[in-house]
Amino acid sequence: MAGILRDPSEPALVRAIEENAAEFLLALGRAAGAELRDDGRVRWTIGNCPIDYHNAVVGAELTPEGADEEIEASLGRMREHGVPGSWHLGPSMRPPDLGERLVAHGFEYGGDDIGMAADLAALPEEVAVPDGFAVERVRSEEGLAAWVETLGSGFGEGPVEARWVGEMYRRLGLGDEGPLRHYLGRLGGEPVATATLYLGSGVAGAYFVFTVERARRRGIGAAITLAPLLEARDLGYRSGVLGSSEMGYPVYSRLGFEERCRIGLYEWREAPQ
Repeated sequence: MAGILRDPSEPALVRAIEENAAEFLLALGRAAGAELRDDGRVRWTIGNCPIDYHNAVVGAELTPEGADEEIEASLGRMREHGVPGSWHLGPSMRPPDLGERLVAHGFEYGGDDIGMAADLAALPEEVAVPDGFAVERVRSEEGLAAWVETLGSGFGEGPVEARWVGEMYRRLGLGDEGPLRHYLGRLGGEPVATATLYLGSGVAGAYFVFTVERARRRGIGAAITLAPLLEARDLGYRSGVLGSSEMGYPVYSRLGFEERCRIGLYEWREAPQ
């Protein structure tokens, strides 16, 4: 298929991890009507979202002399839109001391997303799961509502983030035309897990992988990750990528994912008056 990453080298995979995540966030921002910037110096999506992670600077190719001015420019847009925001610092972003500069401008370091990649041809065909567990593609408003409710029970910023993301998915559509596909895991018919697949930058990216607490440590997290990636493999994709938390790292490692990079998250909220 056109647009599929053919170079599995380390630099190419690292770049694809960064680019897939950036494209995913920009797609959501576009659906929200956010302010987008992508001019070769800075890439961002800012506005129309209450969550700092999604009001994001996702690319920067700056000189040491111009970096502070652009950091202040991002802060100006966040203040103008009245939203919290973030910079997602991947290994390609310049200058190398951007993290220190962000802290000096009032951002707080919020930890890393662990960039991981896997050869889709080497994935297991299935993993052990409880009887009665099944993964379905979300194709209807009813399915999307169940996806949102499940994600909102414990992922990220809870119902606020889940509702916003769900609305962006509704606007972007649930068919096969675009790069996004969504998955819901049910145990005995009850929704217990979520995942999203983003096909971009030549790779298959897994996002919003979540299992409700009562269903964890039973193989469900691995299964809800595996299902969309196997679908991507059937579409011709060769590499899968994701950004893992420390908690999810062992699950993804057992599937065959390997750490390739770290993406530092620097978060900003307006100080109370």
